[in-house]
Parts: sequence; structure tokens; C-alpha cells
Amino acid sequence: MKYILLGAAGFLLMHLMDFASMRRLPLLKPFLSVSGTTMIIVAATAAAFEEVKFNLPLWLSVAGWSLTAAASAGMVYALYIALPAGKTYIAPGTSGQLVTGGIYRLVRHPWLLFFALTVAGLALGSRSVLAAQAGAVWTLFSAALVWFQDRKVFPKMFPGYAAYQKSTPMLLPNRNSLSAFIEGLKQKKYSEV
Repeated sequence: MKYILLGAAGFLLMHLMDFASMRRLPLLKPFLSVSGTTMIIVAATAAAFEEVKFNLPLWLSVAGWSLTAAASAGMVYALYIALPAGKTYIAPGTSGQLVTGGIYRLVRHPWLLFFALTVAGLALGSRSVLAAQAGAVWTLFSAALVWFQDRKVFPKMFPGYAAYQKSTPMLLPNRNSLSAFIEGLKQKKYSEV
């Protein structure tokens, strides 16, 4: 239970960065970013190494680790490459830049989709019961935080966010967003901005 709470606290710290951004509090944003990320990584690693295990076949464990690696790469891309990382996680204030291109054409919060796949893969790969429980709790908690961020915070942070909400689904791609994403790839518009 302590690892589930540690991870949840990490997600809460990450989401508090939005308020630090809006208030332009120097040093708080990088502190929240590093602390939150560290807490999540420590909690997920500890949960994966818990001793109570599912009795899963080896091939499923290997598939789980593969899913974890691929989904983690997608999550890192969505959070630290597609977004202007320095402005998002370090510099005081908001980036002032609404990212709607590239992977952000699929959904408004692609990191959460990749996170859910990452923890599902972690649970399968490690065969850890606690990793499965923690992953479910963290995904639901993060979805609630993202919903609040999407409805209450981002419309205040980014001009044009209401139009983005109307054109792009929040968490799961639909036919239109998938078409827009593919069209961007065909036009070689890889830029997220």
C-alpha cells in the first residue's frame, strides 16, 4: 500500500506544476517535476519487485516487458520530446504554447494512454500483483487529475484550448483524430507545434 500511495503522491506533485507555472514560482516547477517523477519511478520499481506474483507463462512476461519498453518510450516522447521540455518542466511560468500537432493530434493527453500501457506491461512482465493493483490505481487517479487539468486548468493556461478540446479527443483516439494524425505524417508534419 505504501508504494501505491508514494506513486499517487508523485502524480499529485506532477500536476501541481501547473499551479506553480501559473503563479510563476521559480524553482518550484523543477522541484515538483524531479520529485514527482522520482517518486513514481521508485514506487513502480518497488511494486514490480514485490514477492506476491501471478503465475503467468514466460512468453506473457516477455511480452509484458516488451510492452513496457515500447509504451515507456511513447510516454517519454509525449512528455519530454513532443512538448517544449525546458519551458514545460523547468522555466518559471507557462510555456504559453499549446501543442496540437504530431502525437497531440491523436489525443489531448497521450502520455496517460502510454502510461496505462506501461503499467499493464510492467504488471505482466514482473508478474507482480502489487504492480497490477498500483497500475490500476495510478491510472484512475491520473485520469481524474487529467480531467481536472483538461477542464479547469489548461483552458486558463493556453489560448485556443477550447477549440482543441472540440477537435481532439481527451484520452482515446477516434477515427477523426487518427485520420488527422496520419494526414500529418503523410505531409511530413512531424512537429508537435
